[in-house]
Amino acid sequence: MLNIDRFNIRVYGILTNPNDEVLLVHERMGDFEFTKFPGGGMEFGEGTRECLKREFMEEAQLEVEIGDHIYTTDFFQQSAFRGTDQLISIYYKVAPKEFPIKINLEEFEVIEYGKPEYLRFFWVKRRDLKPEMLTFSIDRKVCEMIS
Repeated sequence: MLNIDRFNIRVYGILTNPNDEVLLVHERMGDFEFTKFPGGGMEFGEGTRECLKREFMEEAQLEVEIGDHIYTTDFFQQSAFRGTDQLISIYYKVAPKEFPIKINLEEFEVIEYGKPEYLRFFWVKRRDLKPEMLTFSIDRKVCEMIS
């Protein structure tokens, strides 16, 4: 029996550019590497849209408008990072507030919970986007929905 003791709410954005490319991010935390859609964890006192705006600003230095809701997890998903967490992931379409879209595509370091984490954003043509390019099952499901 699983020992789940809390929910972990994650909010992600699907950002496309005028070339019909989708923004992804590759992250490295210690020995664990993964590729996902941009976004992250909701903090106490914020809503899902505020969370996503904050995450894009913190990680991509990009101010975004939050669009239509795409998907919310509808199956049980245990966290890959904390085995006692149940994930709830929420996905929205996002658009930049300004064009052209300016995102650093070089790997850079951020400090999360006192530990270094390395991120690298990159674009993938929507027609080339495949579920197996993404690490987590929820992202793979969303990938199938938007491809």
